[in-house]
Amino acid sequence: MIRRPDRRPTVALDLPAPPPSASDARKLSQVRTKSVHFEIDVRRLAQTLLSRANFPSPFPRPMLPLLVTLLASLFLTATAAFPAAQPNVIVIMADDLGFGDLSCYGATAFKTPHIDQLAAEGLRFTSGYSTASTCTPTRYSFLTGSYAFRRKGTGIAPPNGHLVVPPDAFTIADLAKTAGYRTAVIGKWHLGLGIEGRGPDWNGSIKPGPREIGFDYNFLLPTTNDRVPQVYVESDRVVGLDPNDPLWVGDRKPAEDHPTGISHRTTLKMDWSHGHNGTIHNGISRIGFYTGGEAARFRDEDLADKWAEKSNAWLEANRNHPFFLFLASHDLHVPRIPHERFQGVTGLGYRADSIVQLDWQVGELMRTLDRLGLTDKTLIVFCSDNGPVMDDGYKDLALEKRGQHRAGGPYRGGKYSVYEGGTRTPFITHWKGRITPGVSDEIVSTIDLAASLAALTGTPLPADACLDSFDVSAALLGRPGARGREHLVQQDNGGDGNFGFRVGQWKLVRYDTKSARNLVVEQTLATTKVPQFQLFDLAKDPFETTDVLAQHPEKGEELRGRLAALIAAGRSR
Repeated sequence: MIRRPDRRPTVALDLPAPPPSASDARKLSQVRTKSVHFEIDVRRLAQTLLSRANFPSPFPRPMLPLLVTLLASLFLTATAAFPAAQPNVIVIMADDLGFGDLSCYGATAFKTPHIDQLAAEGLRFTSGYSTASTCTPTRYSFLTGSYAFRRKGTGIAPPNGHLVVPPDAFTIADLAKTAGYRTAVIGKWHLGLGIEGRGPDWNGSIKPGPREIGFDYNFLLPTTNDRVPQVYVESDRVVGLDPNDPLWVGDRKPAEDHPTGISHRTTLKMDWSHGHNGTIHNGISRIGFYTGGEAARFRDEDLADKWAEKSNAWLEANRNHPFFLFLASHDLHVPRIPHERFQGVTGLGYRADSIVQLDWQVGELMRTLDRLGLTDKTLIVFCSDNGPVMDDGYKDLALEKRGQHRAGGPYRGGKYSVYEGGTRTPFITHWKGRITPGVSDEIVSTIDLAASLAALTGTPLPADACLDSFDVSAALLGRPGARGREHLVQQDNGGDGNFGFRVGQWKLVRYDTKSARNLVVEQTLATTKVPQFQLFDLAKDPFETTDVLAQHPEKGEELRGRLAALIAAGRSR
């Protein structure tokens, strides 16, 4: 049974620690050994100070050893009572951002100065990964610390989808609350809302949701913006909903004359290329259908400003408390409609303009932290939910105007694929004064943030939670000699037996479907036939251009067996 914290806002439960594993026992022994050495050093220091002090002692000489011990004990007690401050934590997750989409990762067609500053003052990872090449499973894995493929129904969530994270799951937000943090999620959610079998009650109390899985506060885009409805959800209610104009959401046209991207295509301000031809809002047709809720609907152009506004307000309100913020930007997911002040700034179309807008969001957040004096007290993790895609349902000229820009950098594949470009993305850690600036080749993943936060805060992880999350906190902080994870499973949207499995320099690609989507990002979205199994030596061929399975059959068999065992075991931690 998973031990859960009390999820009432800002209240944490003191969880009993599980029995230590052999590894934990070794760590505990090391800590105790260091404590003994530290106590000896303190006693020696006190003895030296007393022996060198040039003042008449009111204590008889025979009592000095006892006095030294007392001083050492008081010092150690005070040290234990006031441990080193835990960092505030902000996880900024971009959407569909590729390895090559930032100037600090090699982009030359435009600049991202604020994210570049994070990288220049922090640690830029060259082997930072999401766990999946689509958004919902990556977000599920980040929150639960468990691979999404272990649970059915964790693929891309539909507009009326229920909450895919079980309300009794122990999440990274639960962990943060247990450690005494105030918690919030602001931005794109896309993990479903409401009870399984029913989904969200758009006109009532929308539960379960973020507050039932560890978050004190939420301000959400409930799905993703190419899906209906275009409304915000704060706490458990649609913001600004007029009860006299109820919101209806469905997967079929509510009436024969309901305007859609098919029937009213000529009226659209952004045309669709495939699939996105349901209800029209703000001149853009979406996946799905809805009516009502007119007063609650937002403009696409205003999303980034709203995330900045709400994030800054929440940070201001919680400046005097430890906090954990999950800021999930919608940039640069389709439909890519940046605010008017960013439209055209790059000359590469709205996709690149949205990257510049994302960079602005990061800059706004950093300015707020600086103003509140919190920059050196806050660990920031910048990442993406998956790799890039150009043609993803709208004719926004992402392909036509990209010029020489390569969104995935040197890597093969992108969103929807299990090749490196699908999950190897920008990954940056920043903690002013604590992280020595540099570049790391260690393997880290968004799924590891739960176990790493547990280690940073000294909070035990329940044995039956976060089943695939590893403590890579030392690597995230750039400590000398620190290692990342030894292996990583990559998935696509899930359910079809398609996986990437990286172990050190080796990468096994398994496509049970024998077809890969978005193998080449710089072309119209397509599906390509591929072998069921391929093997790549990333040390020699990081771009996955040469399959060496025939040259290394034993290595291929080894990785196939290890991958199958990891899937069957139900956990890897």
